[in-house]
Amino acid sequence: MVVADHRPEPYKYVQCFHLSPFSLVHQLTGIRRIKQTNKKNGGKMALTFVLSFLLGSFSLTIASRNTTTGCAIIRPPRDGGIRYRGLTQEQIRSVQVLPVDYEIEYICRGSRVIVGPKVRKCLPDGTWTDLNQRSKCLLPCPRVWTSLENGRVTVHPPGPAVEDTILHYSCLEGFILVGRNSTHCTKLGKWDSPKPVCHYDRHYTGKKKLYIGALFPMSGGWPGGQACLPSAQMALDLVNKRTDILPDYELELIYYDSMCDPGEATKLLYDLLYTEPIKIVLMPGCSSVSTLVAEAARMWNLIVLSYGSSSPALSNRQRFPTFFRTHPSATLHNPTRVQLFQKWKWTKIATIQQTTEVFTSTLDDLEQRVKEAGIEISVRQSFLTDPAVAVKNLKRQDARIIVGLFYETEARNVFCEVYKEKLYGKKYVWFLIGWYADNWFKIKDPSINCTVEQMTEAVEGHVTTEIVMLNPETVRGASNLTSQEFLAQLMSKLGGKNPEETGGFQEAPLAYDAVWALALALNKTVGPLKAKGRRLEDFNYNNKDITAEIYRALNTSSFEGVSGHVVFDAQGSRMAWTLIEQLQGGSYKKIGYYDMTKGNLSWYGNDRWIGSGPPADQTVVIQKFRYLSQKLFVSVSVFAGLGILMGIVCLTFNIYNSNVRYIQNSQPYLNNMTAVGCMMALAAVFPLGIDGLHVRNSQFPVVCQFRLWLLGLGFSLAYGSMFTKIWWVHTVFTKKDEKKDKRKHLEPWKLYATVGVLLVIDVLSLMIWQIVDPLHITVEKFTKEAPKGDVDQLIEPLLQHCSSEKMNTWLGVVYGYKGLLLLLGIFLAYETKSVSTEKINDHRAVGMAIYNVSVLCMITAPVTMILSSKQDASFAFASLAIIFSVYITLVVLFVPKMRRLITRGEWQSDQQETMKTGSSTNNNDEEKSRQLERENKELQKIIQEKEERVSELRNQLSERQALRSRKRPTSSNQNHSSPSIPTPLNDPKSLLPPPGYPLPASDNHSLPPTFSNSSTLYQPDGKINRNNCHPGRLQLLYK
Repeated sequence: MVVADHRPEPYKYVQCFHLSPFSLVHQLTGIRRIKQTNKKNGGKMALTFVLSFLLGSFSLTIASRNTTTGCAIIRPPRDGGIRYRGLTQEQIRSVQVLPVDYEIEYICRGSRVIVGPKVRKCLPDGTWTDLNQRSKCLLPCPRVWTSLENGRVTVHPPGPAVEDTILHYSCLEGFILVGRNSTHCTKLGKWDSPKPVCHYDRHYTGKKKLYIGALFPMSGGWPGGQACLPSAQMALDLVNKRTDILPDYELELIYYDSMCDPGEATKLLYDLLYTEPIKIVLMPGCSSVSTLVAEAARMWNLIVLSYGSSSPALSNRQRFPTFFRTHPSATLHNPTRVQLFQKWKWTKIATIQQTTEVFTSTLDDLEQRVKEAGIEISVRQSFLTDPAVAVKNLKRQDARIIVGLFYETEARNVFCEVYKEKLYGKKYVWFLIGWYADNWFKIKDPSINCTVEQMTEAVEGHVTTEIVMLNPETVRGASNLTSQEFLAQLMSKLGGKNPEETGGFQEAPLAYDAVWALALALNKTVGPLKAKGRRLEDFNYNNKDITAEIYRALNTSSFEGVSGHVVFDAQGSRMAWTLIEQLQGGSYKKIGYYDMTKGNLSWYGNDRWIGSGPPADQTVVIQKFRYLSQKLFVSVSVFAGLGILMGIVCLTFNIYNSNVRYIQNSQPYLNNMTAVGCMMALAAVFPLGIDGLHVRNSQFPVVCQFRLWLLGLGFSLAYGSMFTKIWWVHTVFTKKDEKKDKRKHLEPWKLYATVGVLLVIDVLSLMIWQIVDPLHITVEKFTKEAPKGDVDQLIEPLLQHCSSEKMNTWLGVVYGYKGLLLLLGIFLAYETKSVSTEKINDHRAVGMAIYNVSVLCMITAPVTMILSSKQDASFAFASLAIIFSVYITLVVLFVPKMRRLITRGEWQSDQQETMKTGSSTNNNDEEKSRQLERENKELQKIIQEKEERVSELRNQLSERQALRSRKRPTSSNQNHSSPSIPTPLNDPKSLLPPPGYPLPASDNHSLPPTFSNSSTLYQPDGKINRNNCHPGRLQLLYK
């Protein structure tokens, strides 16, 4: 920006020009020349601005149909200049017309100041603004002369004290003016006479005035001044009439409307401080305004006494060292709220606040208090102007007990959104501030789109906590008025206005007591100040001694007022009771009081709720354990019991027939181990189905131990014995012949030792597991389920598990070890499927059992882990897998032995042989003899069966040959002339048995007669000759 300093010249009248874009460009044709000049001078040319100026002018011209109006440049005032924004000195000399809306600013040289318009703007009609007012650059006179302590100064003409200004002085009552009563500011910037002073008139017999600067919000977010100002004036009138309180002084109130706006309050505070007379105390209202005033008052050594400020931030003595208030801090509500939360057994609350300092500080204090009480703030929402999103979040997060902190106007917006979101009713409780007007929800507000009926429905049942602002007892205090008498006088002062529609009506007693607290404190300071040679009228903004005396007097104040007992704490805040009210049927009802100083809750018991009682602080979650189906448990237990009975039968049979050779060759001791292991595995089914329905939680880990040990040891015994058998068979019969012969001899102790090793490994692993990481109860929680009906409840299913800290690691080790054994068992069973041995005659049955057990185990282990959250399916799958494995094992191993012994009666023959031999059973030769006889009988039976089979096959062969000859075509008749090939009658090849069958010992004994006599029927080529057909043989051919 450039300042143009025009030389004095004849005044140019303003001309208007209608310019086209081309003429405007013609006006600024010196761009290039100016650029060169700037380069020569080393300056920088604002070419960008000029181009933008041209483009802007061009666009404006197009918009106005190629016509543009402007204002001609005018000259500045004398001793001054004009600041042109965005133009250089060269451009100003080239441009004669400035566009519409362009502003110029006057500036003065040196210490001169502008008197008159400082800024002028080009109007569309081609004129500058305020041309009828002339701007001058004049010298100012010192401002000290414009104020007078204990007096008044009148400035003529109004405005800054500059050349030709005249000041008129006067003193307040009780003071004498010393000096001239007027002074004149000369053209040199000096007053023509010394500043006068106001001295105290010792002969003055009237009262001296003490001035109180007050800010009453008559409008805005909290229009508390509507009732608090009349209340304060009532108190001033009574104080000034009292002869025992400040008899030599009269209190006078100088007040302004702050509109509860800190910006407006800043301007008014400046007027209060820099306008006579001196104020001895400041009395602001509204927390935001009081914060501003209290923070600034320390710089002027002023005491601040507020009647309507509840912000907790004001309780900071370091920040506000001279602040007092008769309105208790908003944090005084919080102990009451916490007491109510505990009374109604709520442990979870939500909050929504307007984003202002007073509510933020209150909420911070509430958060600390509820945390100490063990209460959780689950949701914390805030808003600046529009609460819609915050209310939706409360609904979405299932908030039930909600504390709302906002002003009255915002409260209407909040509850309109509450109605829309249905965040009210029997499930919800709202806690609000109690200093709203009683009909705040019925006041029509154009900013909301809810009806009065909807608002009334939404706010029904909410609870308010309110500082007790009117003494409930009939007591005459310092003002000699009871609280009811005060209310009657206040109603008369208000002229019959409806209290519900009068802002600050509830706080009016606080304003009344604030004036009395100040008057009593000032009265208390008169004596100490007099002892120091000081007086209250000597107060000025630099006097700290008088301020300190007033501070001490207020800090020790204690009297009965119309609002109750007035006393201040160390932070300057009022200590008071809290009133608890509830909106019932559209009107507030008192339901209790709370005395924070004593922690005493006085409860009336008339609280009313939409439901049967206070709602829950959240959806009631009922935890319900899932137990195993008893029908399933009983059914599976029956099968397990039958399996155990079957195992006992098999074990008894095996022990009883252990002297039978066939049983002995199956290694009965290993089979006994298998039967015992199967019974132990079946016994594990019972603790597997026992849960919290049958035993207490303290006993449940014992059940878990039984499950683990029974199943683990049962598996090791049953499967280990079978694995040992198959392993021995594979070891003996898959080696080379020379090694095989060496290992033909079976040593039983090695088999038992192998089973013992497997069993010891299991025992050690289980012991280490239980010592290092024992099993304990864990509870699995499932998704909450809503029951049927309109019940504010959710059911949370729970399931008990046996688990340890590193359960997956231990299961991985066990499953890995057992899985390798199962895979190795399958491999060994497959390798030995074609092996036959006398030493272990049931190894094929063992292999079959290993196949079934391995498959079932490998399927069951992962499936049960997947189905662990489904107790019925998991138990059914695991228990049935155990049962099937055991049943298959017992049936495959023992049933064939029983069948063989029963059908062949081998155990009977053994018993008979034992009876015959008597005491000679121990003779090895006789035992071998009997054994050979038994084997001879078995071989004879086998030979006889084979001979019968050979005979049958020969008969079938002869019949087949006969049928083949019958089916041969009669072509032999047509070609009978051809020589026939003779067929030997006794061709030995025709009598040979089919391939794979043994030759008979002799023709006479082995071949049936019909088969041996019919050998002549066959020709060498296998064809039957018609000539050889004998009538005697037709019977055989057509058989």
